[in-house]
Formats: sequence, structure tokens, C-alpha cells
Amino acid sequence: MTPATTVKTVKCVVWDLDDTLWDGTLLEGDDLLVPDANRELVRVLDEHGILQSVASRNEPGPVEDRLREFGLDEYFLHPQVGWSAKSSSLRNLVRALNIAADSVLFVDDSEFERAEVARELPEVRCMTRQELHDLVEAGHVLPRQVTADAARRREMYRAEDRRRSHEETFQGPNEEFLASLEMTLRVREATEADLDRAAELTQRTHQLNTTGITFDQEELAALVRDPGHRVLVAELDDCFGTYGTIGLAVLSTGPEWTIRLLLMSCRVMGRNVGSALIAAIARTAAAHDARTVAHFRQTDRNRQMLVTYRFAGFVVESRSGDNVVLALPDDRIPAVPGYVRLLTDDTTTAEDSGTTEEITR
Repeated sequence: MTPATTVKTVKCVVWDLDDTLWDGTLLEGDDLLVPDANRELVRVLDEHGILQSVASRNEPGPVEDRLREFGLDEYFLHPQVGWSAKSSSLRNLVRALNIAADSVLFVDDSEFERAEVARELPEVRCMTRQELHDLVEAGHVLPRQVTADAARRREMYRAEDRRRSHEETFQGPNEEFLASLEMTLRVREATEADLDRAAELTQRTHQLNTTGITFDQEELAALVRDPGHRVLVAELDDCFGTYGTIGLAVLSTGPEWTIRLLLMSCRVMGRNVGSALIAAIARTAAAHDARTVAHFRQTDRNRQMLVTYRFAGFVVESRSGDNVVLALPDDRIPAVPGYVRLLTDDTTTAEDSGTTEEITR
């Protein structure tokens, strides 16, 4: 592959091992060595939120041992080691990671293997390790900005694997499953460091999104500085690890606090934490002697968010086409689900078995 001047967003780099990640061939008993340039690139890719894996024709056990000896085993998600075609390994990998094939770079010293993958999975970009190094050096692989979520992307994927295994084996009602996760939702004012992820959420989140309004970083920065607005971000953790920043709310403030946009990442689909974010907003508004109003614009995918508002106690005040204005009655304070611990800038709220404790910071 000749390095191109532009490359689509790279989400995952998949390494062959023999004479690619390391010098030498494992099955032939060679004295294997990982070049310093490769070792450093693995670290840099990881720090920039690019996932990595392995597709190698080898026996799994010896590969695991050697990767562990080199101190590299933790970097590779869902390693594909065996005797299947490399294209089959890559299909398994993109399915496990839930990413698109055109976001994958496949690195292999063998022209035959690259050709096989290119034939069976033409979306995957195939290259030698030197071409990968050249692409990185030319600025065509690493993202220009690295959010906190991106920097811990590998950690979040591993946490999600543990979480999924727990869900598949859990026996009992859904509410008991949610309680078993021991979720903590942190809601706070957005900072400059949050704005790249916040803008990304507005542009990529469509299903759990109340109005579909999009903002870029500059627009969000202006709202953060505007005393008549608040921009809130929500971060979710559970007993398996972090989900990262999964929620955003853009509010106009005054006698009424109006939720112009509220959204939740699809990575928390089924966790029912949207109601906890709404409760945090409404309680903070009430503490400022303001009523809470919400805008909703119906799309073909977001009806669940209207249902979330109604379950929280909001009533419809007006409709105009697909646009709905809802308000929370003055005597209604939304409850925080018992399986979510809510932390906010203003108060720490813990709700367990129907009891609520608030600690003012």
C-alpha cells in the first residue's frame, strides 16, 4: 500500500506477529525481538485511543506467553490466533469490537496475506509495518485531539466485555441486574477539556437524543462562558469500570431552566440512567427557585426520550408539529432510580432501598 494523503478515521490497528510486530518466526524457534519503534508505536496508538489487536497464524498458548514476556499482552483486544484465513479473523474482530471494517488497518509482512484480506474485505486497509510507520509519521493515523474517553478506550472495551459476560449469566429481574452493576452517575459543569467529546456526542447520538440539535466545540465553548446557559456532562461508572462521558445537557437558565438538548450515548442503552440525569437537572433548578422546562423534537428514532420525560413527571404544555414543550409541575421532584448513585457538583445524592441522603459539598 502506498501511503495516501488522506485516510479515514482509524479505530483499530491489527498486527500480524511474525516478522511484523516482532522480528523472527515463533514456530521456527527464532530469537524473537520487538523493535523499539514497534513497541513505541503500540504505546502511542493506545494513548491516542486507537484500539489494537492481533491476527496471527500460530498456536494461541505460545503467542500469549511471548506477548506477556514482552509486556504487550494487555494492549491487544480479542486476539485472533489460529489457522483460519486472516480475513476470517478480521471479520470476527470487527464483530467483537462493533466497529466498521473501513476503520481498520491490517499490518502484515506477507504480500499473500494482505492480498487475501484485500480480496475478501476490500474495506480494510492493508499495509506493511513500514507503511504504517510512514502513515503515522505523515499525520494520517493519530487523531489531532485526544479526549479523556479516547485515552482510556481500551480500558472501557475491557470493562464492557466483563459487563457483557455478567449480563449473559445473570439470572433475575432486570432491576436486580441493574442494581448488581453498582452504577454511579456523576453530573457536573462541562470544562474546556470536555468540549471535544461533548460535540462528538451531539453529532453522533441520534436515538437517545431529545431534540437533535448539534453543536461544535466553539459553540459549546460560547455556551459554557454564557451566564445564561449551563452545559452539563454526565459520566457513568459501575463495578466493572467506566463508561466514560455518556451524557450531555444544554440548558438555558433564568426564571425557568429550559433543557434545550439532553442526550445519552447508546453505550448506556438499557441502563435507564437518563432519568437520573433529568433528576439532577430538576433538583438543581429547584435549588435556584426555577421551574424546569424541556424541549423535545420528535424524530423517527427518539421516542424513548419523550417517554423518559413523561416518566419523570413532565407534562406537555404545547405542541407544534414535531416540537413539544414539556414542564415539570412545581410540586414534582423526579426520583433517582434506586440502582443509581447520583453525584453532582452541588450535592451528593445516594438512593438505596427507597431512602435518600444528600450531602452538601
